[in-house]
Amino acid sequence: MPRSLIVLFAIASGLSVANVYYAQPLLDALSADFGISQATVGGVVTATQIGCALALLLLVPLGDRVERRRLMIMQLMALVTALLIVSMASSTPVLLMGMLAIGLLGTAMTQGLIAYAASAAASHERGRVVGATQGGVFIGLLLARVFAGGVSDLAGWRGVYCGAAALMVATALPLWLRLPALPPSPQRIRYPQLIASMLTLLQQDKLLQVRGMLALLMFAAFNIFWSALVLPLSAPPYGFSHTVIGAFGLVGVAGALAASHAGQWADRGYAQRTSAFALLTLLLAWWPLSLMDTSLWALVVGIVLLDLGGQALHVTNQSLIFHARPEAHSRLVALYMLFYALGSGMGAFSTTLTYAHAGWQSVCLLGAAVSLLALLLWWVTRRVATPK
Repeated sequence: MPRSLIVLFAIASGLSVANVYYAQPLLDALSADFGISQATVGGVVTATQIGCALALLLLVPLGDRVERRRLMIMQLMALVTALLIVSMASSTPVLLMGMLAIGLLGTAMTQGLIAYAASAAASHERGRVVGATQGGVFIGLLLARVFAGGVSDLAGWRGVYCGAAALMVATALPLWLRLPALPPSPQRIRYPQLIASMLTLLQQDKLLQVRGMLALLMFAAFNIFWSALVLPLSAPPYGFSHTVIGAFGLVGVAGALAASHAGQWADRGYAQRTSAFALLTLLLAWWPLSLMDTSLWALVVGIVLLDLGGQALHVTNQSLIFHARPEAHSRLVALYMLFYALGSGMGAFSTTLTYAHAGWQSVCLLGAAVSLLALLLWWVTRRVATPK
């Protein structure tokens, strides 16, 4: 696959997923603007994760049935509409419905592009291509907080969503011109049968079950940190602006870039070693993160470790589940990411509630406990979690 096409997949995927995460550094502003309490404002993020789950169940599998390029453009234009609705929301119900739509369409595009890249790649380079595309997703996720923080300080939180809509419009033409025309599956499965077949895939694929549970726990831990971070950093003694808080996401890019090679390691047969390294790194990250009250440098180190471990595990997981069944790549990524959406929603809601009642140290204990559970699960299932 040409490098320029891989870069396009990475950029488009990164911009798509960023839409789902713009709200995280804006929770305090949304709380003040709409009168939502700190204990329940995590529900804004949860609404986007519900949209993610619906997308994975209802939209992403369509990539195994219809022509992908046209599907991507249709979803992109619908996503632009949802972003503009959120930018003009004047009530909490409209805000939550708009966030749900952003989660629905942003996830459909992101995961559709990953499955698209996996199907377009040759078998010997699939791990590398998926790793590069997923690297774009992870960097987009991190930079979403920087973009949202900076723009909100200049133009308010509504300006964030107007700017996001403009960025998505700018990607439409390059995607239409450059994405390869891949024919849909020759098996003309009806839509209800397509959706029903996902349950059969989940029941039959033990590797998918194990890697999905690891993803659920890893993304719960990830969102336990990122959804709560804005609350202590925006309060005394720090009182940081959204720009400064969002800039903490930049330090995680180093970890994400380093972990993008995990797909190549999986191609070479080192998936289990990479998984062990990733999970240990994820667990270790909570120690420096817990020291934030005494050192912001410790916070920076913890963010790098958290993003390195999370990205390495995520890329390895996806490289493994794409190992077989090329005719079902869209359904496989949809099923895998359902675990992700559940974990993300659980993490976002539980962490704001924990912080409101018990503070930052309890948030770190919660994150460490979830990370340890993921490591124990990998150890117990490591023989199952290897493709035949």
